[in-house]
Amino acid sequence: MHPESAKRAIALAVSVALTGGTMAPAFAGAPTTGGTESVADWFTGGQAFIQRSKQTFANVRPAKNVILFVGDGMGVSTVSAARILDGQIKGNTGEENSLSFEAFPNLALSKTYSWDQQTSDSAPTMTAMVTGYKGREGQLSVNHTTVRGECSAAVTESNKLTTILEQAAAAGKATGVVSTARLTHATPAATYSHIAVRDWESDREIRNFETASGFPANSCTVKDISAQLIDLAPAARNSLKVAMGGGRTFFYPNSVKEPERGTAFGTRRDGRDLTAEWVSTRGVGAVYAWNKAQFDAADPATTTHLLGLFENSHMQYEADRLTASGEKGEPSLTEMTEKSVNILKKNASGFFLHVEAGRIDHAHHAGNARRALIDAIELSKAVKKAYDMTIGSNDPALKDTLIIVTADHSHVFTIAGYPHRGNPILGKVSEVPNVDGDAPTLAKDRLNLPYTTLGYQNGPGWRGTLPTNSAVRPDLTAVDTEALGFLQEAAIPLGSETHAGEDVAIYAVGPRSHLVHGSMEQHWIYHVMKEAFGF
Repeated sequence: MHPESAKRAIALAVSVALTGGTMAPAFAGAPTTGGTESVADWFTGGQAFIQRSKQTFANVRPAKNVILFVGDGMGVSTVSAARILDGQIKGNTGEENSLSFEAFPNLALSKTYSWDQQTSDSAPTMTAMVTGYKGREGQLSVNHTTVRGECSAAVTESNKLTTILEQAAAAGKATGVVSTARLTHATPAATYSHIAVRDWESDREIRNFETASGFPANSCTVKDISAQLIDLAPAARNSLKVAMGGGRTFFYPNSVKEPERGTAFGTRRDGRDLTAEWVSTRGVGAVYAWNKAQFDAADPATTTHLLGLFENSHMQYEADRLTASGEKGEPSLTEMTEKSVNILKKNASGFFLHVEAGRIDHAHHAGNARRALIDAIELSKAVKKAYDMTIGSNDPALKDTLIIVTADHSHVFTIAGYPHRGNPILGKVSEVPNVDGDAPTLAKDRLNLPYTTLGYQNGPGWRGTLPTNSAVRPDLTAVDTEALGFLQEAAIPLGSETHAGEDVAIYAVGPRSHLVHGSMEQHWIYHVMKEAFGF
């Protein structure tokens, strides 16, 4: 029997006994928890869903444009919790809410394992999505025969896998890459770079690898990821109209301080200022922006190529973006998406755009659910903006846009307990009362301590004491578990929470989106985009 059902049965038995054995116990009043729906609403809502479904047909037209959204680490539990938090922020119970992409008509599950990992990192998972091949741990858009630490440019070139961005460029389409992580981080970098080690984001990391490996200086000939972005092949260089995210210091020489705070030097040892090269090699209309004002000033009508690098490392979490003091500010993911579409749509042949909500992943690694969920909600807003500007617009050239929303992998993030409807998703578990009219009460564990709805299987939120390995849980009764900096509890102590290996969801709408269905291998996402484009 379900624990809640057992509790109610016991409560009813006690009530019956106290009333002399009758089966008509006197209840104190109306239920104190629950939604606002009437009994008829459930049936009416189901029938409305059927009518909408009957009007859904496969769109077999080719796609002129493709937008691939990736919520890094946005597993199904993250989507569910973000949906509830978004609804509760709007003043509702939350469970009935939907994120923008949850209305998309086509849905599938994605198997996220890589060639050599059961639970994968972002490098091979994004490689799979943009090349159509499963790769190795830590490697970007090279095939799985590539050995770990391969630093020969010739060998890397022979093993490279052509990406959907590069194919779009060869077809004359405009392209763009947007992320709230470093622009050279694994997920965005897989679209334009080919390298055996995802951490080689500037030449400093390659030179350090030579030293650590005992190789002669400058014997590694492969270009670092930042340099690869600037030194793209001619077709890809011309087509890449938008590149925005964090990671400023990888683009500056180590003799130059970054511009926002003036406290950190660039990392490059080759003396190159890649931000200046972006402007000089892209011609009239090329813009480099490192703050919000410069971003706002970049007019899509006259800007031909926009490079935006808004932080030394990753961009700020959405929850912190508007509150950081002493900084010049940075755009939201929605704002970057909007400007990208406005620049890319000028190309008569169409475009490919990748947008990553990269910091969902980082907040989960930190065991910080609130920041992760707020970034997921921001992704939902960016998807809605893109949909309204394309499929939902009156422009026929933009209506033929395939939009795919997915994740590269999941996290060990859980929604548990038996909280009542509308219980704060970031709060402590409070259950439906046994007797109607009674107030809900905090659930307690076997130590008689309250616990939260959200938690992690492992990570920094473990509350034991090292090195004694005391595993006694803390008393959260007086703790504000909804605070921005609260770390949900973890069962296993780790310095950083890990990815999870279960399937993630794929949501799709637009031309050929019906090809997204069932249980899919992750690399099939590339093949859907390729088919939609007609390559």
